[in-house]
Amino acid sequence: MPPRSSCDAAYRFGSEKVYRMRQMPLFVDLDGTLIRTDMLYESFLGRLRHDLLIPFKALIWLPAGKAALKSRIAEGFEFAPELLPYNASVISHIRAARDEGRLVYLATASHKSIAERIAAHLGLFDGVIASDAHENMAGRSKLEAIVALAQGVPFEYVGNSTADIPVWEKAATVTAVAPDAAASRWLQSQPGPPHVLPVDPLPSAPRAAIKALRLHQWLKNLLIFLPVVAAHKLFSPAALVASAVAFIAFGLCASAVYLINDMVDLAADRNHLKKRNRPFASGALPLSFGFSLAPVLFLVAFAIGLLLPPQFVAMLLAYVAITFAYSFVLKRKLAIDVLALAGLYTMRILAGAAAIAVVPSFWLLAFSMFIFFGLALMKRFAELSAAGAQGKTAAAGRNYQVADMPVVMATGIASCFMSVLVLALYINSPDVAKLYRHPSWIWLLCPLLLYWITRVWALAQRGLMDEDPVVFAARDRVSLVLAGIGAVIVVLSTRGF
Repeated sequence: MPPRSSCDAAYRFGSEKVYRMRQMPLFVDLDGTLIRTDMLYESFLGRLRHDLLIPFKALIWLPAGKAALKSRIAEGFEFAPELLPYNASVISHIRAARDEGRLVYLATASHKSIAERIAAHLGLFDGVIASDAHENMAGRSKLEAIVALAQGVPFEYVGNSTADIPVWEKAATVTAVAPDAAASRWLQSQPGPPHVLPVDPLPSAPRAAIKALRLHQWLKNLLIFLPVVAAHKLFSPAALVASAVAFIAFGLCASAVYLINDMVDLAADRNHLKKRNRPFASGALPLSFGFSLAPVLFLVAFAIGLLLPPQFVAMLLAYVAITFAYSFVLKRKLAIDVLALAGLYTMRILAGAAAIAVVPSFWLLAFSMFIFFGLALMKRFAELSAAGAQGKTAAAGRNYQVADMPVVMATGIASCFMSVLVLALYINSPDVAKLYRHPSWIWLLCPLLLYWITRVWALAQRGLMDEDPVVFAARDRVSLVLAGIGAVIVVLSTRGF
């Protein structure tokens, strides 16, 4: 192995072509420069998936310094360097420098175990400068390591942030990629036009933020209004306002959960044909955004929830607890995951009932259990169908194999049809005669629901169900027409001609 440099964190991969150091060596930053993400956040989230105590352990490690913190978090962190979101322009710049015969080094504040794996994967670097357990290789520390390695030869440095300014100040050639606000101001203050590499076309930050919040998933929270309909309180302003407040609180809470879920699920998303384009997985949105915004959304959601009865706040807390359990553990458990999903749907109905202080009926809960269990299985079936189309044998991040598709479909269809049976039994129960003037009209809901179930499962079988079935129904024209017909049937059963 070639000898190490005077800096413990810097070393050479090979000792050949020492004369190349006489040319201008190229030093490239990692986080936000070579890749559109931050490996400290990535390693923290990667460890969090398998150890929920990591946040508390990090608080214990932090007093020892940032270098020690990075080292402890990097221990046991497994990741796929080939799936990271690389900046193509930086890769091209590195290749051009190598073609010129220049030495190229990866210079990063990330831990050396992470930097080494990335460098080994790319095979483009002559050496690595990185943090270890004793020294955080950022700012002045990184500059000293670069100067020691360059041995007085002028060098080029590629960076992106405020932390790179001390290195840029001593670099002979300053190159930037996607500079932050402070870095942009510094670059503009320098003589001559700044050398900024182009970035890959990605959604703008506001657009990526809206996508990350998954506002379209708020459609699922329309289930909160179902108790208003079932309790015949559609014309009660107080009930409608309470349900609207509950809808907003659940929406904010759901967006926070989606932020956390997408950050925890980075590896699985990057291994998925469509999910790899999600804002965090693609690097369109920094992970720091999610770490900052998620707690704020939770606080606002619960502050709004306090306007409603305590039972609603309890349901909101239970929803958050189950979603966290789902994100970190349950989603990788066979069958338990779809039971959890079905439970989360039903919890929206329970929360809607709590918001208007009514007790949901046995029939409503039984119906929701079967229909949502079936739709949760449809979601898994769609994921398995997409995995099979890509030639994979299993769905990423799930404990299902493509070979399970027949069982998933059969169970899902059976559960959906059971919900129709529950509806039929409800229509024939004494409760209906008390609530509806013309209950015979409600029988028309059964064939309507049978048609919809058959249709959406047929679409799933054809590979056309590429999102959550409830969200699909809220955006699908045929489903909306059927919902409108169903509403008319309910009105006729209540009021008649």
